[in-house]
Amino acid sequence: MTKNLVIYQAKNGAIELKLDLNVETVRASQKDIVNIFDKDQSVILRHIKKILLDKEVDEKSNMQKMHIVNSDKPIVYYLLDIILAVGYRTNFAKTIQQGN
Repeated sequence: MTKNLVIYQAKNGAIELKLDLNVETVRASQKDIVNIFDKDQSVILRHIKKILLDKEVDEKSNMQKMHIVNSDKPIVYYLLDIILAVGYRTNFAKTIQQGN
């Protein structure tokens, strides 16, 4: 099985998002989301926890744990619904800009 992965990056090269064609969505790590919305990691984590607690999005279908080579700890990737929900809570104007 071949992974179909497309990488999107801002014109200045600062933001990189991965589109996994196998699941037909964008995914981003917590670090990526911090960079996209320019907020502290604790703020992003708090919003993600609240989004999941409120069942605004389904946790199982919107999070993927992936093992990275030479790392004991898997990285959690959040899918588009969580990225957008965090964006609307942290920086509505930038969320709309990222969507264009």
